[in-house]
Amino acid sequence: MSDYGHDLLLGSFITPTNARPEEVVRLARASEVAGLDLVTFQDHPYQPGFLDTWTLMSYVAARTERISLSGNVLNLPLRPPAVLARAVASLDLLSGGRVELGLGAGGFWDAIEAMGGRRLSPGQAVTALSEAIDVIRGVWDTSTRQSLRVEGTYYGVRGAKRGPAPAHPVAIWLGAYKPKMLALTGQKADGWLPSLPYIKDPQELVDANARIDEAAAAAGREPSAVRRLLNIGGTFTTGASTGFLQGPVSQWVEQLAELTLQLGFSGYVLTGDDERSLRVLGEEVAPALREVVAQHREEAAR
Repeated sequence: MSDYGHDLLLGSFITPTNARPEEVVRLARASEVAGLDLVTFQDHPYQPGFLDTWTLMSYVAARTERISLSGNVLNLPLRPPAVLARAVASLDLLSGGRVELGLGAGGFWDAIEAMGGRRLSPGQAVTALSEAIDVIRGVWDTSTRQSLRVEGTYYGVRGAKRGPAPAHPVAIWLGAYKPKMLALTGQKADGWLPSLPYIKDPQELVDANARIDEAAAAAGREPSAVRRLLNIGGTFTTGASTGFLQGPVSQWVEQLAELTLQLGFSGYVLTGDDERSLRVLGEEVAPALREVVAQHREEAAR
């Protein structure tokens, strides 16, 4: 596995709790002030303790100027793809091209079903997600005047009008872990967005990357067409290291650079709602990490 050469993105993963909505927005704005590239929010529409993620993203887009926004990841079973496509494009237009689309196939099926969603098996959910991607991209494609038709088992459109097109090429990032989801990521997605706490062994990252690469090649795509992002957790300390991403800034830079140059990751999204950590990530880790990665890439190109 090697570096895919993508520019680095660093971001925040903020809990959309509705107990103090002003605090959620404040952390999103603090992410922008800290120089981060991306602010993301989990999406669990069945969770009454959370703000609705799409409403929150729209509000945050209006309260910020530069930072990009994404669900991490949006719950497809409760967000019909044709409507979601228009919502994404609309917010992208309104925000000046600052929206990316993190998507998940669904997982908490009891809660999804309780909210009126359709319960699917893991295999069915992957098929549904694949169909949804076709619908979403089809709605965005205004290069043709032909109405959109996608004949899917779970999601289909039959003569829908296309548009609007987003302000920029919105990336579709998939939260994926199992073989079929990883294959779909390689076949159709623009990015892979797993969470490091769910990875039990570093070899899983290597194996998953290889599966994505194989699927991309089989679909006639370059493996580098799929950006690799990672939700990470950790603690900044001034003392000695106590574990992975548990130590001083220099350790974070070294370990994230290794993930970039050896495993191809280029996006790091910090979980947790600690403003100081977001500030350190944006103001100290990000510039140092970019410098180290740029230097290694320059040396490798010689």
